[in-house]
Amino acid sequence: MKKLFLFPIVAMFFGFTFQSEEIKPIDIGTDLPKADVKLYDVLSGKEFSINDKKGELGTLVIFSCNTCPYVIANESRIRSIQLDAQRMKIGVVIINSNEAKRDADDSKEAMKKYGIAKKFLAPYLVDVNSDLANAFGATRTPENFLFDKDGKLVYRGAIDDSPKEEKSVKAHYLLDAMTAMSNGKEIAVKTTVSSGCSIKRLAPSSNQLVNPGLPNDK
Repeated sequence: MKKLFLFPIVAMFFGFTFQSEEIKPIDIGTDLPKADVKLYDVLSGKEFSINDKKGELGTLVIFSCNTCPYVIANESRIRSIQLDAQRMKIGVVIINSNEAKRDADDSKEAMKKYGIAKKFLAPYLVDVNSDLANAFGATRTPENFLFDKDGKLVYRGAIDDSPKEEKSVKAHYLLDAMTAMSNGKEIAVKTTVSSGCSIKRLAPSSNQLVNPGLPNDK
């Protein structure tokens, strides 16, 4: 009994966190989850669902945050993607699911300040209890889910092949997927692995941080 009781304490002391079950991303072809759920937009002070912001030719959902080094390294790319999506008639929402940091770096006030500073074109939505991240199987910031005009997932994963150094980018996964979709063509690369910080979830009945424990976590 002592071993069972002490292990969580020791693990917490050394900074480990727990997750009751594996989080898996939705499969290509899946319908857009929780599309009608209203979320608070820190930039406008209004509530929107993903369906409220869907585009004529598709919808892009970006899971992001304020302080992750990978997000910061991708700030200009996230801005460019919003401009490209607008041009391609693809709706965009940016979702912050870091519920465990809602009283700190990812508070509504901090989100609003960040979204304004980075000139977001898309609403920056608060995902209460990480419900949408759970529905999507999102684990990273940044992580992207692209849906076609019928609400079917056609691409998920990274923006490109160089999460830290923009000048080293060779493959523009997300932009290529958006371009192919908007032109009615087959997407060559449908899934990639996002590198970034884990989404900071809370355990259901406590204030304990739940961390998927994936590589490159910050």
